Amino acid sequence: MNDFVPNKIFKLPKLNLAVIGHVEWVTFLKVDRLPIAGEISHAKDYFEEAAGGAAVTAFQMSKLINGPVDLITSLGKDTYGEKCYERLTKLGLNLYVAWRDKPTRKGISLISTGGERAITVIGERLQPIGTDDLPWSKMKDYDGIFLTATDEEGIRLARKTKFLSATPRIGTNTLINSKVKLNALIGSGLDPGEKINYKELTPKPDIYISTEGKSGGKIYPKEYKYKSIKPSSEEIDSYGCGDCFAGAVTASLSAKLSLDKAIRIGAYCGAECSTHYGPY
Repeated sequence: MNDFVPNKIFKLPKLNLAVIGHVEWVTFLKVDRLPIAGEISHAKDYFEEAAGGAAVTAFQMSKLINGPVDLITSLGKDTYGEKCYERLTKLGLNLYVAWRDKPTRKGISLISTGGERAITVIGERLQPIGTDDLPWSKMKDYDGIFLTATDEEGIRLARKTKFLSATPRIGTNTLINSKVKLNALIGSGLDPGEKINYKELTPKPDIYISTEGKSGGKIYPKEYKYKSIKPSSEEIDSYGCGDCFAGAVTASLSAKLSLDKAIRIGAYCGAECSTHYGPY
């Protein structure tokens, strides 16, 4: 890892990558501090953005390969779904959408001046599934795929890719019922929604990475820690840091880089995400 230069802008080889999962229309509110019970707080500023785990991960991948990434997702047939499609397409992603007669999920992210954030999501998480009319026949052509939300059949179809990774947010039961062996499982060890006992998974992933923010994280099954990387400027907003880490690690391992190098690139991308408001 001695050749790692934190301030370098990494460019991976041209890869055929995809992310399968969920998108949300998020309102970002800038506040002095996160509110406490009974308190009325005031937002200093706000903006809206197409975000969610799949969108952020795909965009991070596209920056690393300097090219488009396929985003396979599901959106509601409503104004917010149309906004998400338009915005993410403008960001350079190739969208394949299973349109639903349900509202697109929305979210609110409160960001304090110290860079901490709290998120509330509104509505059902819409996800692409194996029976949707989506490019499932292309899975074998991808160098790597990251999963944030799908069903058991979607996981089985995605397994045709050369490298398959996922977040624990897919759900322990969904992962187990798919009977698919992941190349990597990447999730937050601090977020209750992403904590998982990887030893319960059958089959177990080749690698499980449990992130711990500024404390770095742990890698299993060898159970060793890796260090975080200090961002290049002030930390402003932690939204999307974990997704950027996961996208960078997945892209790097899909490019057949070593695990150590992939982790360092992921840690760098996650840290840099914290230096600006919102995920992009």
